Amino acid sequence: MRAELRSRIVCASIGIATIAAFCTNSRVVAQQATAVVPGVLEVLGILPAPTYDPAESQIPRRRPGHAYEPPPEFNVQNPDGLPPAPVDQAGAFLPVPDRWRIMEALGFKFPLTDPYNQNVLKGDKPIDGKDHFLALSFISDSFIKEQSTPLPVGPQGTGRAGEIDVLGHVNQAAFVQNFIASADYYIGDTTFKPPEIEYKATLAVDYNRVNTQEARSLQIDPRLGEDRDDGFVGVQELWVDKHLRNLDSRYDFDSLRIGIQPFSTDFRGFLFQDSEPGIRLFGDRDNNRWQYNLAYFRRLEKDLNSGLNDVTKAPRHDDILLGNLYRQDFPWTGFTSQATVVFNHNSDDRFYDSNGFIERPAAIGLQLPRTYDVAYLGYNGDGHIGRLNLTASTYYLIGHQSHGIFVEEEQQIRAGFAAAEASMDFDWIRVRLSGAYASGDKNPYSDRATGFDSILENPIFAGADTSYWISQGIPLIGGGGVALTQPNGMLPDLRSSNAQGQSNFDNPGLRLIGLGADFDIAPTSRVSGNLNELWFDNTATLEAARQQANIGRSIGTDASVAWIYRPFFTQNVVVRLSGAALLPGSGFKSLYGTDHSVYYSVLANVILTY
Repeated sequence: MRAELRSRIVCASIGIATIAAFCTNSRVVAQQATAVVPGVLEVLGILPAPTYDPAESQIPRRRPGHAYEPPPEFNVQNPDGLPPAPVDQAGAFLPVPDRWRIMEALGFKFPLTDPYNQNVLKGDKPIDGKDHFLALSFISDSFIKEQSTPLPVGPQGTGRAGEIDVLGHVNQAAFVQNFIASADYYIGDTTFKPPEIEYKATLAVDYNRVNTQEARSLQIDPRLGEDRDDGFVGVQELWVDKHLRNLDSRYDFDSLRIGIQPFSTDFRGFLFQDSEPGIRLFGDRDNNRWQYNLAYFRRLEKDLNSGLNDVTKAPRHDDILLGNLYRQDFPWTGFTSQATVVFNHNSDDRFYDSNGFIERPAAIGLQLPRTYDVAYLGYNGDGHIGRLNLTASTYYLIGHQSHGIFVEEEQQIRAGFAAAEASMDFDWIRVRLSGAYASGDKNPYSDRATGFDSILENPIFAGADTSYWISQGIPLIGGGGVALTQPNGMLPDLRSSNAQGQSNFDNPGLRLIGLGADFDIAPTSRVSGNLNELWFDNTATLEAARQQANIGRSIGTDASVAWIYRPFFTQNVVVRLSGAALLPGSGFKSLYGTDHSVYYSVLANVILTY
């Protein structure tokens, strides 16, 4: 009777599991019901109860019904390699104490002189096996340049009989060699988050030799001749960056950077792009969709011939306070918008440069020391709208200065600037359209200055330093020791120099329309061409400076072409050859005469980077 009861219970248990699986059509229910059966059989005494073995309970994984088998013994083939994961942790996540050297353990080792593969000197792996990194870089930048630029005849004479004209020979040549060494030391696991603390130092060594055909064009002492050799060592970076906090799991952060550091107020370097001492608070929010900067800089004196920072001299009385805010994917996906406010206070003292020329105040107009306070309100955007690539920038300038260039009364300053460049790719060709406007001063003798000027521009725009107009510094003959334009500058601002002079808001302004194209003829070669048409916005300031009426507005047509070659598909070796020509317009001819129908510039540049 008892055996029959047990048999019925067993059959009922099996039937319950089968019916439940069939009725619910659920594999999970079937498994749960079937699992009940062994327990029922053990209770009825049909199956023996399992025994508890303390030794086996310590083994988390083994085959059911089999005793624990230790892993087989293997001979060690690579004693320096990382040990394999234990059998009982196969498939589990295991931390690797030095994941950067896994490739070395497998036999992939590269010399320190190899910049293309894993290298401890480039920050590819830590110097201590933990989270201390060192990144070294070395750059050699060499270029040779031939150009023709209007130059004045020296007031002491040229040394050549019969030459008493205002303008002299135009041909010039320059050789410049720069060596840049940088060391970047930082601490932290930087795979997904910023370093905890970072230190960086960059030194630049410059040698330059310039030859002209006119005495006193390079140095104020005419006995020094028509050539100049010069060298300088500048401190371009020296800062510490402290990571203040992480805000969330996406590592949105706040950081503080103090020291000589590079900074640009916009995407193309229209307003201020330099490396100056300051303090900067920066970070991001919302998974890096919002980014911000709050910064204060006090400008250093520059070595005029090299443009490098001169830390042996006291800083200038030139203070910059700024704040900007970036928003990604606004107002369109793929486009970044930036709003910026920049305040510039300048009360610089009188200053003569290393060549003996006066820099402050500029040798134009009243030549009195000048103080100004100005604010720039700007919007900048960069990105793409579908296939259309777009960069746009606009600034409104408001402020006042102690007196004007031509009047002793205080002046209000109101000026504007706008620039945009649109491009589109067609397979291996990119076509670009550029336009820029900087307001000029309509009346230099009024109580309002309306000429737009930057703090220190370095525009990457309309051909950049390939363009004749942007790459050359063109003296304003008859206006004293000032230039119509500065090297690597787009604005005709009549300053003594970009590096050491003050901003000048009594200037003729600029209008520019340009068409360009880039041709990727091979993975290692690119050819770029640009054609720009240029005008002064208003020539009233030029007429006042030159005491000359009816100066035309047309600057001329600027045509340039450049070939860039990267033999190793990287930026480690870059060779660039470029040529540019300016066909003068009526305004340029009014200033510099009609003796030359074209002005030219030819450049050969080699950059080597480790």
